[in-house]
Amino acid sequence: MATDVLFVCLGNICRSPAAEAIALRLKEEFPAVGRIDSAGIGNWHVGDPPDPRMIRAASGFGLDLTPLRGRQVERSDFDEFDLIVGMDSENVADLKDLRPVHARAQVVPMSRWTGRDVPDPYTGGPEGFDRVLAMLFAGVRAMFEELSAPAEGEGKRR
Repeated sequence: MATDVLFVCLGNICRSPAAEAIALRLKEEFPAVGRIDSAGIGNWHVGDPPDPRMIRAASGFGLDLTPLRGRQVERSDFDEFDLIVGMDSENVADLKDLRPVHARAQVVPMSRWTGRDVPDPYTGGPEGFDRVLAMLFAGVRAMFEELSAPAEGEGKRR
């Protein structure tokens, strides 16, 4: 059964739409991955395209973020997705506060695959967007490899 993944950052205009675009690009290589989407903790950018600086940086990586639009995390997301991935520890804490008690989704930090929080490039210079994209390419690939690995005990039999 495929794993449905929702990527979440603060406003859904930099990190999470970039992760969504990367995931959509890599998904064909990983049949264990199902639905992909992104959202923000806050509602400031609902309906807005990603930050123009992230669109520009992502295009240098061969990604087109222009069709994506911001949306806010909804309670229903916790039942529609298997994994909700927060870009930093604050996002993860907010998601755990929002998560209904008997929800299907597991809230996990992106740092599980990147080794550290994914920094928000919003207030920094253009080089921050490139660093975040490189970090997310590696992290999303590592996540998908983990999701696609056979479960313990499912190995080949002799």
